[in-house]
Amino acid sequence: MFRETLMTLLEERQKEMSEIRRYLHEHPELSFKEDKTAAYICDFYHGKDVIVETEVGGVHGIIVTITGGKPGKTIGLRADFDALPIAEETELEFASKNPGVMHACGHDGHTAYLMILADCFIQLKKELPGTIKIIHQPAEETPPGGAKSIMESGALDEVSEIFGIHFFPTFGKTGEVGYHKGFSMAGRTYFKLGIQGTGGHGSSPHMANDAIVAASYFVTALQTVVSRRLNPFETGVVTIGSFDGKGSFNVIKDYVELEGDVRYMNQATQERIESEIKGLVVGLESMYGIKATLTYTADYPPLYNNPEVTDQVVSYLQKGMGEYLTDIREAEMLSGSEDFAYYLEKIPGTFFYIGCAPEGVNQPFFNHHPKFDIDEAALLVAAKSVAEVVCGYYQLT
Repeated sequence: MFRETLMTLLEERQKEMSEIRRYLHEHPELSFKEDKTAAYICDFYHGKDVIVETEVGGVHGIIVTITGGKPGKTIGLRADFDALPIAEETELEFASKNPGVMHACGHDGHTAYLMILADCFIQLKKELPGTIKIIHQPAEETPPGGAKSIMESGALDEVSEIFGIHFFPTFGKTGEVGYHKGFSMAGRTYFKLGIQGTGGHGSSPHMANDAIVAASYFVTALQTVVSRRLNPFETGVVTIGSFDGKGSFNVIKDYVELEGDVRYMNQATQERIESEIKGLVVGLESMYGIKATLTYTADYPPLYNNPEVTDQVVSYLQKGMGEYLTDIREAEMLSGSEDFAYYLEKIPGTFFYIGCAPEGVNQPFFNHHPKFDIDEAALLVAAKSVAEVVCGYYQLT
């Protein structure tokens, strides 16, 4: 009875989910600057029979505690709400009104579905045998991220299991859900390398020490870290995303700065790549007689879905097959990163994927694209899927 009532409530409020999503899409805010978004979310819960904590972790974190009418365990449900520094090109009626800022990763949809789902749980709280913590998290897109400080705050210490979803238009159509057990999304490290040489005139290279030559060698040698230093069965990606060597055509550069990105699926791989890059830098100084300054900062850890919890989630979701789900399938590991990994380092749980390809689109745009969009019907699928997990966890029929 509980499940049927909950699903009906969600169906009745599907239009409201879309309205919230569209409002948030029109008013995106960047990581750590989500002042108005946080206020909008808090206002939604104003006057409801819940405990609302704000500024959790010293950021715009919001935790809404729904205490059930019966004793039981505490679980966490999380949605992020920050946007990206991207100029929108969707031409949607509700396109971003903030120039150069866009919800290009679906966080507006994450927040919209969870707000309505939370409100439905609030209506049915007397029948809940436990406590649900609704985690509205800022700053997923920008390290160190919002999840890390929320975890460190201790606000989730009582949570037994935690669950989250992500919209991926390229995963599939609305009604398709994906999961992966174990290491599922990559960890990420940022690095910056400054190379100080000796500038000079292009006509007299012997009187200078060209920083561009040294930097170019580093870019080439860096590729051997993955191709020749990692086990072929390990997953690792190293990318140079910025090579700042702009100067005059006849001047030998004095200083060059590189910035890059490292992805990996486990901590051992991260440590191996870090060691190899630092070794290359030492060799670069010796080989070219330059001074190198390396900043190497591990951002998000690899995301690890607890296998037992994931199996349980898949079994719960099976109940929705033929009803609101058309397919539940195992997804591949993703080389993208997600700060939900910080929660999963401490709390057993799982993070699964919701297909949301817009209808009539053969090749939907991937997340972070300026034309990114979702099928809003997937909002209800996300809400029902997470509701299904909660019902299964608490054995609510």
